[in-house]
Amino acid sequence: MKYPTCLRFFVFLLSGLLSVYSVSAQSKQGRDIVNFDKNWRFIKHDTTGADNPAFNDVQWRTLDVPHDWSIEGPYDQANPTGSGGGYLPAGIGWYRKSFTMDAGDAKRKVSVEFDGVMSNSEVWINGFYLGKRPYGYISFAYDLTGHLNFGDKPNIIAVKVDNSAQPASRYYTGSGIYRHVRLVLTGNTHFDHWGVYVKPIQVSAQKATVHIEAKVSNQSSAGTYTLQTTLIDPAGKVVKTSESKQTIAAGQTASYTQDIPVSKPQLWDTEHPDLYKAVTKLLAGTAVTDEVATPLGIRDSHFEAATGYWLNGKNIKLYGVCLHHDGGAVGAAVPLRVWERRFEKLKEIGVNAIRTSHNEVAPEFLDLCDRMGFLVMDETFDTWNAAKAPALKGYNLYYTQWWDKDTRDQVLRDRNHPSVVIYSVGNEIHDNLKDSTGFRKYKQQQDLIHQLDPGRPVTMALLQPNGTSQVYKTGFAQTMDIVGQNYRENELVAFHNEHPERIVIGTENTHVLNQWLALRDNAFMSGQFLWTGIDYLGEDIWPSRGATFGLIDRTGAWHTNGLQRAAWWSKKPVVYIQRSSPTAPRAPRVRPAGAANGGTAPATTPGAPVLDGPTAAFSRGGTEYLSDWTPADTTYKEARVQVFSNADETELFLNGKSLGTKHKSALDSPLFWRVPYEKGVLKAIARNSGKEVATDELKTAGQPARIVLIADKQSLANNWDDVVFVTAAIVDANGIVCPNSDKLIQFGVTGSGVIAAVDNSDHNSHEPYQATQRSTYKGSCIAIIKANAATGKINITASAPGLASGSVSINAKP
Repeated sequence: MKYPTCLRFFVFLLSGLLSVYSVSAQSKQGRDIVNFDKNWRFIKHDTTGADNPAFNDVQWRTLDVPHDWSIEGPYDQANPTGSGGGYLPAGIGWYRKSFTMDAGDAKRKVSVEFDGVMSNSEVWINGFYLGKRPYGYISFAYDLTGHLNFGDKPNIIAVKVDNSAQPASRYYTGSGIYRHVRLVLTGNTHFDHWGVYVKPIQVSAQKATVHIEAKVSNQSSAGTYTLQTTLIDPAGKVVKTSESKQTIAAGQTASYTQDIPVSKPQLWDTEHPDLYKAVTKLLAGTAVTDEVATPLGIRDSHFEAATGYWLNGKNIKLYGVCLHHDGGAVGAAVPLRVWERRFEKLKEIGVNAIRTSHNEVAPEFLDLCDRMGFLVMDETFDTWNAAKAPALKGYNLYYTQWWDKDTRDQVLRDRNHPSVVIYSVGNEIHDNLKDSTGFRKYKQQQDLIHQLDPGRPVTMALLQPNGTSQVYKTGFAQTMDIVGQNYRENELVAFHNEHPERIVIGTENTHVLNQWLALRDNAFMSGQFLWTGIDYLGEDIWPSRGATFGLIDRTGAWHTNGLQRAAWWSKKPVVYIQRSSPTAPRAPRVRPAGAANGGTAPATTPGAPVLDGPTAAFSRGGTEYLSDWTPADTTYKEARVQVFSNADETELFLNGKSLGTKHKSALDSPLFWRVPYEKGVLKAIARNSGKEVATDELKTAGQPARIVLIADKQSLANNWDDVVFVTAAIVDANGIVCPNSDKLIQFGVTGSGVIAAVDNSDHNSHEPYQATQRSTYKGSCIAIIKANAATGKINITASAPGLASGSVSINAKP
């Protein structure tokens, strides 16, 4: 319908008013943090004048951030992101948000904080240009003070995101305001952005000191200001409060320092990640002008050349994985529960460390590492000035102008995290490291980090140090706090043997046995970071949508590498069976309920199948191995069976008949049997000192009969960061997953929830993620569920032709 001009204006005005977001701080002193994620307007193309507050955006899409428009697709081999971007679209997009500010906040300082915008973001407030940040992974803030309207008059913030210069990355980046946004309101005398530094020093089991440094800016009148820090222990009990005063002139800055002694501290480590909290207030008389609460872990962390890594007096290895930032079906806008679920699985097999490959991660990612007890290598860049094919239009274009600011912001933001134990300033850098220019670039970054965060060491992931870069021969490696190398572990071992005073670490490593032995058998090897912990989008050739090097795949199912790694790294007894396949590797299988595994199998609903073990990655003589006993080939006569176990001995049974016992290899290699194939049950029993400690079994599946749904948890908060994973598996009449049956599953949701995304383990699938249907791959697929109400039942169903439907219910809870 075409409206008259006056009526069209009224419709536009009404629509705009309905979308205005009201910001009302709870207090008028101290610090207020306001969630700024909801009710943005978005358009996925460039448009002239969108920075102008009067611009008509009524036809734009309304959404909440975090938001990644690339993951919305479609997949297309012609997309300019190419293999690095997983053949998903990029381009230019605009976001706008209308909001009002309470009149009572007119005399306060107001900032907007973006945790990450991909990429080349530009921001305006009420038409005033705030600035640009090219690096899409970095967190940043802008001061809005002096540019805001208060009371009923709305404000317009506009964000242009330009990810059109492609190819820009070797792996998936996503596009848009893909992390959280918030407003921060303080008094006019306030802490600098990331200006409170809390560092435990002189740490032992008997005592420690919590050292506080705070930088304060006074944009108010001259006066005496008190810094008050209260240290709270993990149980919520106040340990001590410290106060110090300074007089600060108007328009000036000041630095405060405090030291709080702690008797018999509860030490943070990978098994007991106990967190204290430092509540730091800035007071003018009795009025609080700003306040920051900083979680902290009290721990002693250091590296030694002869013995590697030490945490609280214990010599441990860093059993690490490299992780890219995408969350599979959700793209770059990753709810925290996605990471939590992944971390739970990695913990389960003994992983204790993460390398943030190859960029700054979301702040809540590091918060989660703090809470779950992971050690982190915090990495800054994948490139300096030299590009890496195919990403010729990436950060290499901005490094010279921005490396200092981006490094500074990353370290200031991350330095309070107990999980961060080492920084890396580059991955396989292609700049010339053989001359003074390369030496200088590295030293500038290392010196800056030392200045901002004294005590934490710096490394970088060296590439072929005896090859093109020659860094082992030029003296470059000797300038590094810790020498990190990707792959070629024998070269790193040889370098240390020639230079025993140097600390060394594997920064990127494959899953093969000899690389594990390089870590296991050399005390000086601080740790390794496997490439990768989880499959990721991009960095593969069409029709593949992503790389499959992980311990687990994008749906959360185990790869063979994960099962093998459990036998090497897990502290719990484990045993896993796989059989050879004459055809291509398979993806996830679901084990029947009740198959004991020494407590290491993922926890699910009692009586439900257990997701376990997909694409075979461990091969021997070109043979692929699968975690099922249901060969698709009817001529399959003999299986080569491999068993991963960390127990003293393992006995294998077929249909109750023993096929013999084998003892653990001194070289940690798998155990192998030749088994004539027959339908039934293949079972392994692992024993220590003759006592059964773990079992695993594979069962032959019959004809597909029905769909079962398995929810990874039973309740869900109406919070952007919470999701539930629901796995749909095709099973036979006995509940055994049918790995050779594929169907298009139609999901349905009623009640207080929605489907956020769907996926399967087929890395060649180009089906859309934001849909209500998905094809199974080797018998299963997933749906990711979000709540859309604070309370109520969420009912999920799954159907497919020829199969009995499945259902599961979860509860939305506050």
